Amino acid sequence: MNIPNNLSRVSFIVMREMRVPLMTLLLVYVIAVSVMVFIPGPVIDGKVQYLSIFHAFYFMTYTATTTGFGEIPFAFSDAQRLWAIVCLYMSVVTWFYALGSIIRLFQNDFFIRAVAEWRFSRQVNRISEPFYIICGFGDTGSVLVRGLNDAGLRSVVIDSSDERIQALSLRNYKVFVPGLCADASVPKHLLEAGLESKYCKAVVSITSNEAINLKISAIARLLNPDVGVITMSKINDFEETLATLGGEVHIVDPFKTFAKVLNACINNPVFYAMNNWLVGDKGATLESCVHPPVGRWIICGYGRMGMEANHVLTKNGVKTSVIDPHSRRKEEEIETYIVGRPNAKTLRQAGIEDAVGLLAAADDDGQNLSVLLNARCLNEDLFTIVRQNSHQNELAFTEAHVDMIMQPTLVTARKIMLLLIAPLLKHFFWYLLAKEPGRDKVLRDTVRLLRKKIGDKKPLLVTIDFTREKSRAVIACLDNGDDVLLGDIVADPRNREHELALVPFVIRSEGKNIPLPSMMHKVKEGDQLLFCGTEQARNLLKSSINSEHALFYLRTGKHQPAGYFMQWYDRKFNQV
Repeated sequence: MNIPNNLSRVSFIVMREMRVPLMTLLLVYVIAVSVMVFIPGPVIDGKVQYLSIFHAFYFMTYTATTTGFGEIPFAFSDAQRLWAIVCLYMSVVTWFYALGSIIRLFQNDFFIRAVAEWRFSRQVNRISEPFYIICGFGDTGSVLVRGLNDAGLRSVVIDSSDERIQALSLRNYKVFVPGLCADASVPKHLLEAGLESKYCKAVVSITSNEAINLKISAIARLLNPDVGVITMSKINDFEETLATLGGEVHIVDPFKTFAKVLNACINNPVFYAMNNWLVGDKGATLESCVHPPVGRWIICGYGRMGMEANHVLTKNGVKTSVIDPHSRRKEEEIETYIVGRPNAKTLRQAGIEDAVGLLAAADDDGQNLSVLLNARCLNEDLFTIVRQNSHQNELAFTEAHVDMIMQPTLVTARKIMLLLIAPLLKHFFWYLLAKEPGRDKVLRDTVRLLRKKIGDKKPLLVTIDFTREKSRAVIACLDNGDDVLLGDIVADPRNREHELALVPFVIRSEGKNIPLPSMMHKVKEGDQLLFCGTEQARNLLKSSINSEHALFYLRTGKHQPAGYFMQWYDRKFNQV
C-alpha cells in the first residue's frame, strides 16, 4: 500500500520540476524537424531531394550528442545548412536548460526524501519473515540491531539523523537492515516501516526524547493493536501513561534495571555472575562473582540512578552519604546529604576515608572519571561503581579498572534483547530468586551444569516454538499419535547416546511455565522452549525438530530409510 503512494510522490515531483524543460525540448525538436523536412536540398539526377522525417530526426539526434556523422543521406544544400546552424544553437541552449533542471531535481530535498521513502518501503515489503521496527539508532539502537542481527532476527530502523542512517548502511550485518531518515513519531513513516505487516512483531522506541517515545508507542498501539510495544522511559509520569496503553507493552527503565542487578549482586553474587555471562558482558564468566562490601557508601550524583541505587543500598542496611549540586534529599533514606559538586573537600565531608564504596552516578562522563580519581587518591581501597553515559568513552572507563560499570544504553539494549529473543527468561529468573528452601542449591546446580555443558564457549539464548512452521517433524509426529519427549530433541542427532551442549531453562506448555523441565516432558503443539546453549547445538536442534528422519532416529534409535529403493527394501525385508 505504501509503494504506490511513495511512487506517486516521486512521479509528481519529477513532472512538476521537469514539465517545462521537457516541453521546451520537445517543441524545439518538433520545429527543427518540421522545417528541415520542407527545406529543399540539392538536385540529384534532375530531382530536388528532401529529408524524410526519420532522417531529419536522426540528424538532430546525433548532433545533440556532438557525435557528428556528417550530412546524410546526401550533402545538404546551403539553405539546409543554414537551418542546421540555427537548430544546433537552439538545441544546445535547450539541452543546457534541461540538464540544469535535472541537476536541480536531484538536489531537491523533497525529491531525495520521496525516493528514499519509496526505496525503503520496497525493501520492507520484501521481508517475508518476522521483523522488529527500531525507532532510534543511537548507542542503544546500534547495540540492539547488532544483537538481533547476530541472533538471526530481522529489523528495520527509523532515525531522524541522516549521519546515523548512513552509518547503518556501512555496518557489516549478516542480514541487510533497511534504514530511513525520518521522524518515527509520524504515522506515515511507521506504516512505511511495515507496522501493518503481518510479519511485524514489535515496535521498539528508544529515541533520546521521552515524549517522542511515548507518542510512537501510542501511535503503534492505535495503528496495530496486535503488535508488541517496547519503550525506553526514565520518567515516572510517562511510565504510568505507557502502562495504560493496553496490549503487550514493555517499559524499560535502565536505572531500575541496574538497581535490580545491584540488589542481586549484593544478595546473590552467583546469580549476578550468571546473568552477566548470559548477556555477554565483556570478560564475564560463571566464576566472576562480585561482592560489594558492607559499610558506608558515597553516592556522587542524586539523579535517577543515584536514587535507585541509594534505595537498594539502604534496603540492604548500607549507610549512604550523598553529594549533589541540587537539594533533593529524602530524609528517611539518606544519613548525610551534602549540597555541592563532588571534589576533594566534599568527599572528605562525606567521610571518604572511612567509606567502603563509591558510586559516581552523574550524567557527565568527565565528572564521573574525575570523581573516581579524586576518591582513589583519598581512599585507594574503595569498591567503585561508575556510570558511563557515552559508548565512545569505553576505552577510558576500561583503563580506569572500575569494579562495576553502568552504561544506560547497554543496559537498555540488553534488556530489550532478552525481551525479544528470550521472553521466558524472566520466569526462569523469578524461579531461581524465589525465597524458597533449596533454591540456592538449584542455582548452584544450574551454574555447574552450564559450566559442564557450555564451558568457555559463547552462551546463546534460544527460544524454540513448536509450531507447524518452525517444528515440522515434531508436529507431524504428534499428528500420528506418537509422543515426543524433551529428552529426544535435546539428544545429539549424530549419536543419541549423548546430549547436545544446551541446558533447557523453561518450557511454556498449555499456559504454564515449567522451569528446568524434566527430560520426560511430553512436547505438545504450541509449546515454547527456552534454552541456553552453543550455536552448534542450536543448529543441530533446529535440524532435528524439522527432519523426520533425524527425529525418528532420536526417538527409536533406528535409522529410517530415506530413499525410495531403501524404503521398498525395508518393507520387503520386514515382510520376510
